[in-house]
Amino acid sequence: MTTTTTVTVKLSRSNRIYRSSEPVEGKIVIKSPSSISHQAIRLSVNGSVNLQVRGGSAGVIESFYGVIKPIQIVKKTIQVRSSGRIPPGTTEIPFSVNLREPGESIAEKFYETFHGTNINIQYLLTADIPRGYLHKPLSATMEFIIESGRVDLPERPLPPEMVVFYITQDTQRHPLLPEIKTGGFRVTGKLATQCSLQDPLGGELTVEASSVPITSIDIHLLRVESIIVGERIVTETSLIQSTQIADGDVCRKMTLPIYVLLPRLLMCPSIFAGPFSVEFKVCITISFKSKLAKAQPKSDPTAPRLWMALERLPLELVRTKRDQFSC
Repeated sequence: MTTTTTVTVKLSRSNRIYRSSEPVEGKIVIKSPSSISHQAIRLSVNGSVNLQVRGGSAGVIESFYGVIKPIQIVKKTIQVRSSGRIPPGTTEIPFSVNLREPGESIAEKFYETFHGTNINIQYLLTADIPRGYLHKPLSATMEFIIESGRVDLPERPLPPEMVVFYITQDTQRHPLLPEIKTGGFRVTGKLATQCSLQDPLGGELTVEASSVPITSIDIHLLRVESIIVGERIVTETSLIQSTQIADGDVCRKMTLPIYVLLPRLLMCPSIFAGPFSVEFKVCITISFKSKLAKAQPKSDPTAPRLWMALERLPLELVRTKRDQFSC
């Protein structure tokens, strides 16, 4: 039996996904070894866009600010229960809170939940139980996930927009090893540059020719976060995930499929808001066999190297009504 009083917030949906037009429902669970008094039980909803600029990506003046004032999306508090006593044992108190009321004017759009490097879009539920001056208040916080409401989404799934690409020694903007540059190589393929968040990133790739053996072909997902700071736009590109589609020297003229699952919390529909934007890119890297590669420490896998060929493509992510039925 517990010797201390604990409070948790449990949501009605195990995946914690809600739309802005839906009520967020659940229960506040209180476990106490004895009866306790309280002044009230309140539930707060807080949704905001948190922006920060790290010193390495900003100037001297901007780095002093560090964290920029958050953009408030929703902030409200409701009283779930008036003052009274909670009996010993486990007490479950149901709640239901509307994120926006019918006809209510909203200052900011309900952006989808997103956890980036400098931009975080987060929605939190906090249960507060004040108990007076002589007792420590009780509280618990739970994050829930917001996805676009159905009225804001396309009726039908969007067909992926396929873009044809080719990678050769002449398309590279960085220096290559002499044996790679003179021997030459050619890689062609096609990739979806607009796709639904629920679908995998798809395409294909073919190594048509390469004089130097290939050691690896990888697909990297990148996020590009931009924030307006004063009169400047501070942009930072960071790696989300890497997927290897070929290991070793692949057969020439053999088509390789590209199939990459998108991580939900690290990606969201592409956003182009006033003070900030969230975009995505795909970076295709082809690593060639080289003794120099083994001697160099592994760091950013998308950074230009003498033994690597790169190709970056924009990626627009959207959500359709079909995506919501899988939640």
